[in-house]
Amino acid sequence: MNLMRTLFSPVVPLLLGATLAFRPAAAADELVLFGTHRSGPGTGFSVGRFNPATGELTRTAFVCEAEAPSFFVVHPDGKHLYACNSIETFQGKPEGSISAYALDPASGRLTLLDRKPSGGGEPCYISLDRTGRYALAANYSGGSICVYALRPDGSLGERTAWVQQTGRSVNPERQTRAYAHCILTDPDNRFALAADLGADKIFVYHFNASNGSLTPNDPPSVPLKPGSGPRHITFHPNGRFVYVINELAGTVTAFDWDSAKGTLAEFQTISTLPSNFNGQNTAAEVEVHPNGKCLYATNRGDDSIAVFGIDAKSGRLTRVGRVPTRGRMPRFFTLDPTGKWLLLLNHDSDNAIVFRVEEGTGLLTQTGTPVQVPNPFCARFLSPP
Repeated sequence: MNLMRTLFSPVVPLLLGATLAFRPAAAADELVLFGTHRSGPGTGFSVGRFNPATGELTRTAFVCEAEAPSFFVVHPDGKHLYACNSIETFQGKPEGSISAYALDPASGRLTLLDRKPSGGGEPCYISLDRTGRYALAANYSGGSICVYALRPDGSLGERTAWVQQTGRSVNPERQTRAYAHCILTDPDNRFALAADLGADKIFVYHFNASNGSLTPNDPPSVPLKPGSGPRHITFHPNGRFVYVINELAGTVTAFDWDSAKGTLAEFQTISTLPSNFNGQNTAAEVEVHPNGKCLYATNRGDDSIAVFGIDAKSGRLTRVGRVPTRGRMPRFFTLDPTGKWLLLLNHDSDNAIVFRVEEGTGLLTQTGTPVQVPNPFCARFLSPP
């Protein structure tokens, strides 16, 4: 089939210095920055144009070489970017690194400011606190988390916190020790929540925004069902509900969040898979729509996006539908600033696909053709300057 040849065709990176002259830029165009999950000459970050009126995404141009830039985040000022380098050895030590860049929002070009050790192997997640003064990262194979202060020029300052997490669970291959997979602060910026796939726990820390320190909360963690493998965490826009996607079990667990005490109370766990699925699958990304009415979760194996409606009062999820991702291993997705479009990355198919979000139901309809991106791990929309 022609579609399959498009999805799985090899990717030829564009050379550094290539322009975004794929078509005349519309006045309302936005840029999308992509990170490639591998290392080597000509790999790193690339950028494409996105038209929020039509959902059209152009082919991408290579802008910056980087070593395995996995997860990354753009600072609220739109002028700086922070990325995990998902490697196991940095400067001769068994750890990964975190990189800080100056970002030109008009072109997507990046200038490396500095790069520092992450304190553990394979950092896979990075976020910023709600003030934009600290970067928090999770080291997957290191099973640890860390916090770095950000300098006024956007570079990385001192490391203000480092915690080695501990624990194990029932999966003999994936849960023999701690595997930190996510860390982010709560909406009030008073606590930090860290998902640990190996320990089957969500660790909760007091976060001190004046000095960037982390101290265990009381209680210090909440357990999930053995074998769940919590991966990523997202807050509902109302700040009352927390949703965790469980990689190994293929489920989403919903919690009530007590913002005063920093405690989580589970009230629902629901499968991300269709009832008749019996193959191998790992769940990947989870996000609540900005309107708070629906939640999306991806499956790698079933290669689908599960769509759930959210009850406004209780936060409970109800399955709305399942959408094929038109490619293999959908590792990541994100919604554009308008909430009208969902951009999905099929990691093993080397492509990015745009879906239109149906306003009433949140269901998704593919728009246009897949755009080739080598081993895409993460993508971010850039706000116009």
